[in-house]
Amino acid sequence: MKTIKRRRREAKTDYRNRLVLLKSQKPRLVIRKTNRYIIAQIVVSEIAQDKIIVGLTSKVLLEKGWPRELSGSLKSLSAAYLTGFLVGKMAQKQNITSAILDIGMNRNIQKSRLFAALKGAIDSGLKIPHNPDCLPPMEMIKKEKISKIFDKIIGE
Repeated sequence: MKTIKRRRREAKTDYRNRLVLLKSQKPRLVIRKTNRYIIAQIVVSEIAQDKIIVGLTSKVLLEKGWPRELSGSLKSLSAAYLTGFLVGKMAQKQNITSAILDIGMNRNIQKSRLFAALKGAIDSGLKIPHNPDCLPPMEMIKKEKISKIFDKIIGE
């Protein structure tokens, strides 16, 4: 009987998928969601260690003009898109132009928050292989309440 590795048993790491991502030797756009925030990072693997080049959470949007009364919506489609957009802009300042998507153990659901963050990173100029059918349309992402804030953050 084969022993299951601890991180797989805890549903934290899919080792087969991770090996495929590491063999590509490209930077990874790692997107994770928590109960309150969206986390996006550009990660490079060096000699069995992951090194975070660029990373931020959707909590940064509060500093960029996101209203405090809407702080409960920092995990929404709009917040995910803007988080991905900001990470993409920061990655380009570090001379990273392409990456591959790593959503980890999250389910692959079309037009979800994870793919909204991916769309934000792509719209910022990063080249990431993807299926365009998975991305949510801008009408879903851009809501009435936050359209001014949305334009202000993207304009910066």
